[in-house]
Amino acid sequence: MEHVQQTSSPAGSGATVRDLAARLGLSAATVSRALNGRAHVAEETRRRVQEAAGQLGSPAAQPRPRPRSGPVLVRCPYELTDYFGPIVSSVAETLRVHGREVLLDAGNAGYHDTVLRRLPARRDIAGAVLILPPEEPAELEALRASGTPFAVIDPRVRVPRDVLSVAAANAAGAQEATAHLAALGHRRIGVVSAAPALAASDARMTGHATALAQVGALVDPALVRAGEPGAATGYALGGELLDLPQRPTAVVCFNDKVAVGVLQAAAERGLRVPRDLSVVGFDDSDVSRATTPRLTTVRQPLLEMGSLAASALVRILEGHRAEALHIELATQLIVRDSTFRVPG
Repeated sequence: MEHVQQTSSPAGSGATVRDLAARLGLSAATVSRALNGRAHVAEETRRRVQEAAGQLGSPAAQPRPRPRSGPVLVRCPYELTDYFGPIVSSVAETLRVHGREVLLDAGNAGYHDTVLRRLPARRDIAGAVLILPPEEPAELEALRASGTPFAVIDPRVRVPRDVLSVAAANAAGAQEATAHLAALGHRRIGVVSAAPALAASDARMTGHATALAQVGALVDPALVRAGEPGAATGYALGGELLDLPQRPTAVVCFNDKVAVGVLQAAAERGLRVPRDLSVVGFDDSDVSRATTPRLTTVRQPLLEMGSLAASALVRILEGHRAEALHIELATQLIVRDSTFRVPG
């Protein structure tokens, strides 16, 4: 299942699909089909949509993007781990299915590279897929303004409204994880998150707070820690939580690697997981099935994120407009062995 947010059209381009749908009392899907000349739309409905589009200056009244040939740059300035690896593989495979050559720019060495600033001058490159780009929104906005088509997967920060982006439903995933713990009787729930400036971290804290509010509880700032999302962070910050006079009965972690560190910290303190402490990860990476006990975690649709972003970009490169710009794909809670009902 996917959650699709149709953003407004760029400044000056008029009404959005949702604007037209609201004006005409139609569904956004029907309006989209009518604007794009697709079947299963009554002629009278199509006429009304096109007439309203002309009056409001909708995207239908704008010139179609010109088709672009050439390879696609896939930029992932990180080590291709069990998180980034599947995304990159899915993007590359999808682009090749569509007959697009792939130029891969991957690895930590390229983190501070200024490749995006140079990209508009590269007439040999049709577009780009940017995975968790470290660049600031202003730099992404400049790239968009240059006319270079691109898609962002797992944005680090909020991207401009008219930039194509694909991410997991982080808030919903975190809410489901905390709700699972709350249903097991946990109320004193610790969090080992990533830096608050990270969009995913902010969204997951929102989901965590929502789940607690649903059972009449609040987030306790004393139970929240944040750092680089790795095992060392889970070990150090998880240890801090477990050393509190009133330690948490459960800990939710930014990813499975952080959860591994928390498991290690718990073991060193003689705490049994899950009987003394419940631990929840995020991602459903390979490590979540290799721990003892196996991790309860939230599965991110990594392959689907890569495939959808690449397919949406290809449509733009072929001269079509994007029907949705900010797309969130549903996550899934995977319950394994690291969570347990609170005794009593």
